[in-house]
Amino acid sequence: MELVKVADIPRSTYYYWEKRLHQVDKYGEVKEAIKEIYHEHKGRYGYRRIAKELEKRGFHHNPKTINHLMNEMGLKCLVRMKKYRSYKGNVGKIAPNLLNRDFSAKKMNQKWVTDVTEFHLFGEKRYLSPVLDLCNGEIIAYTVMKRPVYKLVGDMLEQAIERIQPGDQVILHSDQGWHYQMNQYQKTLEQHQITQSMSRKGNCLDNAVIENFFGLLKSELLYLQEFDSIGHFERELADYIYYYNHKRMKAKLKDLSPVEYRTQVLKVA
Repeated sequence: MELVKVADIPRSTYYYWEKRLHQVDKYGEVKEAIKEIYHEHKGRYGYRRIAKELEKRGFHHNPKTINHLMNEMGLKCLVRMKKYRSYKGNVGKIAPNLLNRDFSAKKMNQKWVTDVTEFHLFGEKRYLSPVLDLCNGEIIAYTVMKRPVYKLVGDMLEQAIERIQPGDQVILHSDQGWHYQMNQYQKTLEQHQITQSMSRKGNCLDNAVIENFFGLLKSELLYLQEFDSIGHFERELADYIYYYNHKRMKAKLKDLSPVEYRTQVLKVA
């Protein structure tokens, strides 16, 4: 008790902390399992997925408890991708939903779909704006930028326009995001005889094909790959889009990749 006198603390405080120091952490085992799962998946799993993995190992805890424990341990999912919410009300003209969920196209440059998604990695954000051709599912143009400025969509549109051949009649479908309502965007479409189509407000199923592409990005790149930096991620993203276009087979394309289907099947047709 000499230490208590020297430290000038109440005896009750001393016994309280002595008891705490010798107390067994009731979450000790689950914390070890959380750490193991987290590192096994290289930081790609958030608390909900980790809670599901823990259940397979016999640990049944509320996901909120797992989130709390992960925060205590300083473990956070390193990669986040979410839909970029670009709707800011009516800032320009809204186009009708001409596509009307008919995602089939018999030839290239007949129906295009586009959207923007946001990535959050290493404390930074990146925005991806692709255009997908519904004929073969190919990403025919895309841009990646640090901020969701108009140039993100404007540059993508200029790239896509280069694919148009004489006689093509393109419908370009998007949501009602502010980029697509801009006078500059709509004038560019008009200049190149591209017909604009928009999803109904807040209805992601109206643009399901591009949403599915973003889902593939998440499962086949973000959850399977480890990134050292934001620059490394950007390089891997470019590699993935090349892989998706040139190598990844699709059952509905007769097990060919989008580019193989375009060059082998559509050329013959």
